[in-house]
Formats: sequence, C-alpha cells, structure tokens
Amino acid sequence: MLTELEIKELIYRLAYLEPGISDIFILSGYPLQIVVYGRVKSVYFEEFPIEKLSPFQVETIAFNMLKEVPHLYKKLLKDGYADLSYFLDDETRFRVNIFSRQKTYNIIMRKLESKVKSIEEWGLPKVFYKIAQEKYGIVLVTGATGQGKTTTLAAILHEINKNENVHIITLEDPIEYIHHPIKATINQRELGTDFSSYAEGLRAALREAPHVILVGEIRDRETMDIALTAAETGHLVFSTLHTIGASHTLNRILGFYLPEEEHTIRYRLAGALKWIIGQKLLPKIGGGRVPAFDILYNSLRTREIIMTGEKEGRTFYDVMTQGGAFGMRTFDQDLINLYKNGLIEEDIAIMHAIRKDKVSREIELIKKLKSREEMESFLELGEKGVK
Repeated sequence: MLTELEIKELIYRLAYLEPGISDIFILSGYPLQIVVYGRVKSVYFEEFPIEKLSPFQVETIAFNMLKEVPHLYKKLLKDGYADLSYFLDDETRFRVNIFSRQKTYNIIMRKLESKVKSIEEWGLPKVFYKIAQEKYGIVLVTGATGQGKTTTLAAILHEINKNENVHIITLEDPIEYIHHPIKATINQRELGTDFSSYAEGLRAALREAPHVILVGEIRDRETMDIALTAAETGHLVFSTLHTIGASHTLNRILGFYLPEEEHTIRYRLAGALKWIIGQKLLPKIGGGRVPAFDILYNSLRTREIIMTGEKEGRTFYDVMTQGGAFGMRTFDQDLINLYKNGLIEEDIAIMHAIRKDKVSREIELIKKLKSREEMESFLELGEKGVK
C-alpha cells in the first residue's frame, strides 16, 4: 500500500517527466498516463512496474488526496465525482477530478501554472488589453474543457490587478491561479469550501462591494440571472461557458429561459454583454499548442442581432469578419493567419474551420503565392549566378 510520501513522489515524477505535460491520468485498469501537448502517453517506472492500476491502488491515492477535504467524500459517494485542489511540497498545484466508473475510482489531474502570466507573456491578442479596461458588463470566454479559458481569464485579471485600484472577487472550482495583490484588492473563493454554489457565491459577492467578479462557469439560469443583474448594476463580470462560437453561446443562454421570456432576455443581454471570446488550442508545428480565437464585441450591429436574432446576411460571423477595427475576428480568420505564419498544418486549419470551403480557398491562394515567391527567388538567384 502506497504511503502519502510515496504518492507525492510518484505524482512529482509524473508532473516533471518531460516538457509539455498538462495532465496526469490515474485510471483503474490502465497504466499511469500523462498528457503531453494534448496527446496521451503511458508511463512505466522500474520501481512502479504496473501495466494496469488496480482499483485498490487508485482508491488509495484518491482517498489520500481527499483526507484534507473530508466533506468531498460524501459528494463523491452521492454524485459520483469530486473536484479539489492538490499541492505538492514544492507548491506545484493541480486541479483534480476524482470520479467513479463501473464501481472503480479514477483520477484526472490538471497541472497548474505556478505563476500568473501576462497578456504579453502568453502572446494573446492585443484587444485583450482593451477588454481589461472595461468598467461594467459581462465578458464570456467560451470553449471546450482544456482549451485555456481559465488561463486567458487569469491574464486579463492580472492586467486589471496591475493597473486598477479595484476590489476583485473570484468564485472558482477549484482555484487555479493565485493572484497576489498589486494595485487591486483580491479575494479568491473556492466552490465547496467557501460557498455552496455559483449562484449563492455570486449573490453573496454582490454584498461584498466588488468592482470585478469572476464566476468560474455559468451553469444554470439562476447564476445567469444574478450575473446579468450584477452587470446591469455597474459591475464587471467575467465567466465561461462550454460552448463554441458566439451563436451557440447566445443559444445556450436563451436555453436557460422559457420561450415567452426570450424577448426580455435578448434585451437584457444586448445591454449587458460586452465581449464573447471563443478559444481553441491547436497542435503546433514543431510541438506544443497554439491558441485560436474568435472575438465578438457588442457593437451597434451586434446589439441589433442579439435583440432580433441572426438572419441571412446578418450574422455574428459577418459582424466578426468585418469588425477588425473593434478587435473582432473569426476562428476562420485566425486559422488562416496561423497557417500563413507556419504555425499549424493545413489539415488542422480545415478541420477546425467554421466555413471549410472558405478556409480551403484561402489556403490554396496562400500556397500559390508561396510557390510564386519561391520561383521568383530561385530565378533571381539564377540571374545573380549568371552575372
């Protein structure tokens, strides 16, 4: 049976086995696994030569992690999963999900950055500086799990922290990045430890004199309602949704409400929503991953579409395509630029495109232009050789 010290040593070795590790999988019936730049890789140690982890081994590790948060035992037994933070002695931090599968326990560990990086350090779009200057309203960062939404929000909050004397409250599940005060006053609260639900945490936050509120995720109508109220009363609210693209995001929000409430909610969103940022992490040529974004700003055209709905020739995609002056862009525009700059492969660009035919045509034009430039360069070198 593994001791607490042995478990920590094992996790440390897995976390630092090689560069690019984002996750550790400890799953019943599988070997130890790590995720390196988005790819799952099995790991075998001489002193831990196990081809398949037994349910008892995984349960031992899981219960060791849970002993500091005993209230989560009940949640694991009742709901079949529990989320928590886990720390090593060197302060390496993880976001952990323990879940049951066919009467066995399994563990997914997301390795967290110890340092909050800036917008510039992450190489994020310059429009994020403008987003960090907003004073009220809702900013949504959307995308699937593991696409860097939390990292993007941490960079924006860091920018606010550097420049604004404001009170920031975060409601997270669990806390991933620790923000140390620079100019701002920051209170970070964790679901399950400091509040029982996002709706309850958000309701309490409004009584705590905040200027900026980060809600880890909007999961239900109640949380959405309070977030809208907060934005309408002069607060700046950041949150995430597991959607892809502005249209799906709006539809997800409308889906929280009854059909007869749609007009009212559209009107409220048109007034409160500031930005919708869609985000994906794509395999990068040469290793690693690179982010792609679509960014919608609530301009006059956007507001009209929110209130009346999308129609032929008047869509969020059209607004983003033509909204470069506001900092807007579509995934397709970003994919084309990433391909043009040699950061992603052609098949990756087309796979993730919204309008695949359009992206394919643009890529063909780029390839033809590159071929022409290469030929001209070759001929120029030939002429110099002759001379």
